[in-house]
Amino acid sequence: MFKHAFKTLIISTLMFSSTAAMAEMEKTYRWRLAETWPKDFPVFGYTVKSMAQRVKVMSNDRLVITIDSKNKHKAPLGIFDMVRAGQYQMGHSASYYWKGKDLNTMFFTTRPFGMTATEQYAWFYYGGGMELMQKTYQPYGLLSFPGGNTGNQMGGWFRKEINSVEDLKGLKMRIPGFAGEVISKLGASPVNIPAGELYTALERNTIDALEWVGPSLDLRMGFQKVAPFYYTGWHEPATELQFLINEKAFNTLPKDLQEILVIAMRASAYDMYAQSMHENAINLEKIHKEHPEIQIKTFPSNVMLKLQQANDELIEQFKKSDPLTKEIIESQEHYQGIARPWTRISDQTYLEISQ
Repeated sequence: MFKHAFKTLIISTLMFSSTAAMAEMEKTYRWRLAETWPKDFPVFGYTVKSMAQRVKVMSNDRLVITIDSKNKHKAPLGIFDMVRAGQYQMGHSASYYWKGKDLNTMFFTTRPFGMTATEQYAWFYYGGGMELMQKTYQPYGLLSFPGGNTGNQMGGWFRKEINSVEDLKGLKMRIPGFAGEVISKLGASPVNIPAGELYTALERNTIDALEWVGPSLDLRMGFQKVAPFYYTGWHEPATELQFLINEKAFNTLPKDLQEILVIAMRASAYDMYAQSMHENAINLEKIHKEHPEIQIKTFPSNVMLKLQQANDELIEQFKKSDPLTKEIIESQEHYQGIARPWTRISDQTYLEISQ
């Protein structure tokens, strides 16, 4: 009698567990993602769409992500707050936009005179970068993941030629993140303006100059109509965008869906790096062929020297400001120190000997 009852209990328990597991496998999770970018924005917007599509296919429609552009949510620089509050489960933006909330967030986009995109990806995934990024974001109930790299960015569009450091004094320029802190030390006034407002701000003299991305996105924005001097970069050698996730929402997902989401983000992020290279190449050729009015220039050596000095001074100041800041910067410096010799002996040497 007892054995029969025990056997029945075991069978019932197994059947209940199996039913619960089946129900979990059939459950659909519906997430909303807020992006900083306008609707159907090239490259950046495609990266978000491709991530959502990968998740949909790999999860067999168990995790469906709806994307709201800034046209809908009206808060392009409010992604951090909306995801933290649970208004959206995910966001796509750039980490350095949140430096006013936490200084350490800006180190996970890029840094002037820092790592290349290849070096930085290696640091994120194999050099401790991911762990430091989560250490920065988790106190806010957030998780952050690489969201696509633009590669080395151009130094910006200027109405007037820059011949000396004096030309930077009083210059009002759209330039976010660490680079904004650097040019501020040289007398410029950095501001941050959302993508959809950049052309109007430049055209109406609200700003004197701006940096955006590179030929991949700049040409179609029409900046050349207002500011013909296009300078090469120093400030963002490896600009990494960001997938931002509400940690509680992430933890409600089954383990397999968590893994699918992480894989989809990683694939789409690196795919954006390749797409950025392609679009930059195509649009640089277009500049040479169709836009003789654009003057591509490099900042004079005296300006670059002052920018480097200001950058180094800031780095030392930031190291003293907070233990985690010091840990992040020293981790990046260490990794750049071991990665750069290989970059020089491989990529740089090859570029010097090839056509």
